[in-house]
Amino acid sequence: FVYILYFMYDASRVLRDFGEMLLTFAYPDTPLFIANALLMLVIVYTVRKGIEVIARSGELLFIFMYVLAVAGFILIISSGLIEFKNLQPVLEDGFLPSVKVAVSETLYFPFTEAIVFTMILPYLNNPKKAKVTMLCATGLSGINLVITMLINISMLGVNLTARSQFPLLSTVASIQVADFLERLDVFFMLAMVIGIFLKITVLFYAATVGTANLFKVKSPSRLSYPLGIVILFLSITIASNFQEHLHEGLHVAKVVLHIPLFTIIPPILLFVAFIKNKKKHQGKHI
Repeated sequence: FVYILYFMYDASRVLRDFGEMLLTFAYPDTPLFIANALLMLVIVYTVRKGIEVIARSGELLFIFMYVLAVAGFILIISSGLIEFKNLQPVLEDGFLPSVKVAVSETLYFPFTEAIVFTMILPYLNNPKKAKVTMLCATGLSGINLVITMLINISMLGVNLTARSQFPLLSTVASIQVADFLERLDVFFMLAMVIGIFLKITVLFYAATVGTANLFKVKSPSRLSYPLGIVILFLSITIASNFQEHLHEGLHVAKVVLHIPLFTIIPPILLFVAFIKNKKKHQGKHI
């Protein structure tokens, strides 16, 4: 029950990120509720269609995102704005600060959020493939993050990258090729909308299926509308402004939610499952 609440909370946070990004850079006069509601309608429709539609959408949009990423990378190289000097000095204060940030921040967001996929594993036709797939996906995500940060720092420098709310958007916006190709913000916006859509869809589906199992609801799709409305209104009321929203996500949620739900409870559950399985095997042999 606690994890269901967390999945809904996390979905509302990501939905708020989407609305704030859209209002900041594209539609400043549009109410936040309208922007969030339009995306939520699409997500509710997708979740109602089931896990196969979600998975097929992910496959299709994954290819589209990588086409955008490769095209953007080529344009960034062509613009000649990359300055590798901005990356120096490398590890000025040693490995300790990097390890500290990795353990205290990067580990929780986004990698430990992959726990949501444990809600989907029972519905797979071939669960044995899940381990390899998740390891490959996690590794690929890490490589993508490293490349993105290297490009951001190379183009913007450390200070501007740290101050920017959306560093990749600032990087893409600065692309100019032959005084012809510029203002390519749409590349970033498309990639972010696709990523946010998929993330909220997976979180929302996990919350819907979990609620249906917990309360013995035969048709999980019936829950998509009421839970979708809850997530929509939660995304609006979660914080009074974007700064408060960021503070809550970076500082409050990490201590109150991420550490217990991602670091403490899963190993305990794994240990309990291990003991139960061991007793079952012993019982069979006897």
